[in-house]
Amino acid sequence: MKIAVLGAGAIGAFVGAALHRGGADVHLVARGPHLQAIRERGVSVLSPRGDFTAHPHATDDPAEIGPVDVVFLGLKAHSYASSGPLIEPLLGDHTAVVAGQNGIPWWYFHRLTGPYEGRRIEAVDPDGATSKVLAPERAVGCVVYPATVIESPGVIRHLEGTRFSIGEPGGEISQRCTDLSDAMIAGGLKCPVEPNLRDDIWIKLMGNVAFNPISALTRATMVDICRHAPSRRLVAELMEETLDIAARVGSTPDISIERRLRGAEGVGDHKTSMLQDLEAGKQLELDAIVTAVVEMADITGAEAPRLRAIAAATELLARSTGTD
Repeated sequence: MKIAVLGAGAIGAFVGAALHRGGADVHLVARGPHLQAIRERGVSVLSPRGDFTAHPHATDDPAEIGPVDVVFLGLKAHSYASSGPLIEPLLGDHTAVVAGQNGIPWWYFHRLTGPYEGRRIEAVDPDGATSKVLAPERAVGCVVYPATVIESPGVIRHLEGTRFSIGEPGGEISQRCTDLSDAMIAGGLKCPVEPNLRDDIWIKLMGNVAFNPISALTRATMVDICRHAPSRRLVAELMEETLDIAARVGSTPDISIERRLRGAEGVGDHKTSMLQDLEAGKQLELDAIVTAVVEMADITGAEAPRLRAIAAATELLARSTGTD
């Protein structure tokens, strides 16, 4: 299986190294000192499960790679619509696109039976710009559970988790999903093929939509938020509103709010990705994690007052700090 990782950052390089270790034909698209280090020394993964180094091909020019079986997107969701020049050389007639993103994906209503089938979510697919670059028919959904950071160029620190849940928007167990799952498992990762992947999306989003903006607004870590009674209560209320929206579009994630809170508290003094981006002066992932959820509340008629308040405050934060 020939796989390109477009955006070989913390998660992308981790996935690429694991896939290469498992025998896949892997090509990383990276840039700057990170690319130079990978070319010279490979990708070093430092992990509680065991350190290893992989030496996949790495480039900043996707045209060197050509069409592949699978493109794994390690880019932030807000850059998808402008990624055309990078992704087009990688696309063949049957290339699948696997987006390892947080939040609501641009393909969410593609092949979702019910009153919203085919609906476009403007927050993640403005005027259809993302779908023009990444046709929903190519999409294989992916929910990323591992936590990783770039410790230094070419060096990935794997903190926890090995699960990448994948699934077709239509719910079938396709050959392209089972082939990718096999390749991921061969590399030492967990990769279940889920017939109801949207439930997994909402389970992760329950945490992201609450902890990410609160951490950015307060500069608090996840454990700080959980152990402060008023903020813990606010997180629970945000999760309740999120589950209400999920139910309105046909998803019923099988997890309790208290269990989700305990899991987040167990992560410890971890800064969310949104807080890390804020401190680094990078654009915040608001569109997919927060704005799209509020838009789905509008679509379904959900009130979601706390989500709307958090969205307004975080959007103002991004505007005032230049991270919008």
